[in-house]
Formats: sequence, C-alpha cells, structure tokens
Amino acid sequence: MAIVIAVVALGSLTLLLAILLAAANKKLYVYEDPRIDAVEDMLPHANCGACGFPGCRPFAEALVNGQALPGRCTVSSDEGRKRIALYLGVALGAEEKYVARLACGGGINVARNRAHYHGISSCRAAALVSGGGKGCLWGCLGWGDCVAVCDFDALHLNEHCLPVVDVQKCTACGACVEACPKDLFSLQPVSRRLWVNCKNLEAGDQVLEECQVACTACGRCAMDAPGGLITMVHNLPLIDYSQDHRTQAPIQRCPTGAIGWWSDDGDFLKGPESRKVIRQTPRKEGFS
Repeated sequence: MAIVIAVVALGSLTLLLAILLAAANKKLYVYEDPRIDAVEDMLPHANCGACGFPGCRPFAEALVNGQALPGRCTVSSDEGRKRIALYLGVALGAEEKYVARLACGGGINVARNRAHYHGISSCRAAALVSGGGKGCLWGCLGWGDCVAVCDFDALHLNEHCLPVVDVQKCTACGACVEACPKDLFSLQPVSRRLWVNCKNLEAGDQVLEECQVACTACGRCAMDAPGGLITMVHNLPLIDYSQDHRTQAPIQRCPTGAIGWWSDDGDFLKGPESRKVIRQTPRKEGFS
C-alpha cells in the first residue's frame, strides 16, 4: 500500500511540475522571427565584427528588424549581400570596406638590426628587450605576432620578414592592431590609397643608415600635395583624408618611397624618384 501511495504521489508531483513548466513556457515565450536563422545561414559566419555587431547572429537579427542593411557586411561577397537583400525585400545599401594597413616598409633587406634578439619568437617579447634590437625604434620587428592572431588567413610574412595584408581576405577585425607592440597597424578605408609607410620621427639622411626606405622628413610630398593635403608633423607627413586625396602627386619626388600609393591588388607603388631597392639579402647586424 505504501508503494502505491508513493507512486501516486510521485506521479501527481510530476504532473503538477509538467503543468507549471508548460504554463511558464507559454507565459515567458518570446517569438523569434524564423528569417533570422535563414539570414544567418547566408552570412559568411566570420563573426569578425566588421559590420559593427559582435557577430553574424546579432547582425542577422538587425537585418531582419530593419536596423541594418546587407551592404554593411563588407566580408560577404556581392552575390551574398544581394541574396540577403532579395530575401528580405530591402535595399542593398553600401558600406566601404576597411582593411588593415601597416605603416612600415622596413624588411630585413633594407632595415638594420643593431642587436640579435634570442628568446621567445614574439614581437611583444622582443620589444620588452631594449625595443627589440632594430636600429629604427619605430620599425616592424618581423616576428609575426600579427600573423599568429589573424583568424582569416589575411596576413603572412614575406621573404623579408615584413607582414603583408591580403586585402581580399582582411575583415578589419582589428586583431593585428591589438597584437602589434609598435602600433604599426591601423584600420583604414580602402579608398585611402595615398599612404605614409613609415613611423620614424627622426629627420635627416642619417636615418637611412638604419632603414633605406625610411622617411627623412624632406617635406617634398607636402610641397607637392595640392591645397594643404599634407602637412609635416613631428617629422612625418600627415595626410588630411577629409580633403580630396585621390592624387599621386605627393609620391612623385619622394626619395625613399616612404609615401606611396596602394593599388587595387594590394601592391605599394612608389614614385619614379624613389631609390630602387636592390638588396634582397638581410642587412648585416651591428654597427658596421
């Protein structure tokens, strides 16, 4: 008899809990538009944040709720964005693509190391030891911390241990910006073709002893730039991107190629008067 009572009591309690759960589910149910799942499937699943949202799921919710347009996803293909716009019946919208830009051209063939660093293969670790040993205090150390943190295979070190950005793969996630101890990376609109590829703050031709492609603060680019587009600040050209910067005039007389022009395929083009880089082997270390 006691067993029967226990079974009935347990069954009654189970039934009561089931009723309460069903009532709570009905009361607390939040409707979610099924289109969110469909739109999320159409997105690239990069979760890079380039759209301004923390991931593809929140961006899909914003698209369905009319808070954003498909063109805001600069990582997706043109076909992918059009497919989402057609599915939701909204305008495509447009958002300029951002990419990571490196402000240094000093690979091991043109820039000198004053000391040999022996330790953890990391730019951040090397920078803690007297700045990393490079003659130019502002130059890239070339250990590839930026490459290691890039989840999109958009960065690689070239044969001169200098990071190269694949503009097609770059999502402007900002990981390389955070990883670089020299603050050489920044996120820039692709329309900013005119670019200062150096952060050296010293002036004069003596800086070429440390890096053959460094800016010497000669000021020719500022003189040749139309309408005050470029001013010299702390011995470096400062480009006013609020002006019309679609001109290659400032790069024409640069003697080192420290200011140049980004092509569509990601090549850094230099002016005709910049010295040609002949050396392909590493420069010698030390003070010789």
